[in-house]
Amino acid sequence: MQRPSALIVGCLAATWLIWGSTYLAIRFAFPGFPPFFQMGSRFVVAGSLLLGWVWLRGRRLPSAREWRNATLIGTLMLLGGMGGVAYAEQTVASGLVVVFIAICPVFVALANLPFGVRPQPLELAGIAIGMVGVALLASGAGFSASPAGLAAVCAATLCWSLGSVLSLHRLPLAPGPVGFASEMLCGGVVLLVVSRLAGEHFHWPPPPLAAAAWAYLVVFGSLIAFTAYMTLLSRTRAALATSYSFVNPLIALLLGIGFGGEAVSQREWLAAGIVVVGVITLMLGRRAPGAAAEPAGQPPGRGRAALPPGAPTGPNAS
Repeated sequence: MQRPSALIVGCLAATWLIWGSTYLAIRFAFPGFPPFFQMGSRFVVAGSLLLGWVWLRGRRLPSAREWRNATLIGTLMLLGGMGGVAYAEQTVASGLVVVFIAICPVFVALANLPFGVRPQPLELAGIAIGMVGVALLASGAGFSASPAGLAAVCAATLCWSLGSVLSLHRLPLAPGPVGFASEMLCGGVVLLVVSRLAGEHFHWPPPPLAAAAWAYLVVFGSLIAFTAYMTLLSRTRAALATSYSFVNPLIALLLGIGFGGEAVSQREWLAAGIVVVGVITLMLGRRAPGAAAEPAGQPPGRGRAALPPGAPTGPNAS
């Protein structure tokens, strides 16, 4: 069997470790960057840099229709998805938030039903297992102590899943990096408008740790890990490229405990394990004979890919 190249190993490490760490970075950025302003400014900067880079390489910019779609999808996935994640992390441990949103592939599979994409038996088993894990997690101490945090992360998961499905079936973005850049840019602008309406205040100068965390989210979370993910999509199987979806929760939990002082109960560890097993089972079901050619949450060909919210868009890659 051919050994993976150093490039593939490095790209896997980026999507596993960097995206797994972005949730803790969001929490570290809070002292200077309130949730909606933090997400909006981050995506506007990252989207502008990415769009400028692809334009300099001669790629066409999105059409008027694609800009409209980017605004609608960006509002769902970034305002509803990433904005909800950041809001929830104000009161809920970052590791628990990422475990909850790891269930996104399950909701994406369910949201695909009206479009005729039917899950295989093994996928149904993965959906059932994942829902048991989420129910156990939601009833634990971490979420029970914060109904607002639970509501925010539920809304984030549903918005991200709906945006993923609509981008595949009804509101296609421009192909490749141009589509991701336009989504980040438009969604980031909407987040900044909401931040202004919500009366959020950006504190200048921000504390050094908050500024470093924000810069990390832009450079590593939105640009480096995104590039790594696109490389994996073009050079490996989709199952390997999207393996971050069951690795990120474990990375986030360990980082939250080790560096963020977060506490996770045995019940919540059990719930995390059940969620991961459910996601793995769902992904195995998509590889089974008879599975749909463009399964829910998987990249259609080499175009748009559905990512979990915490991975900041293409995030969990942005």
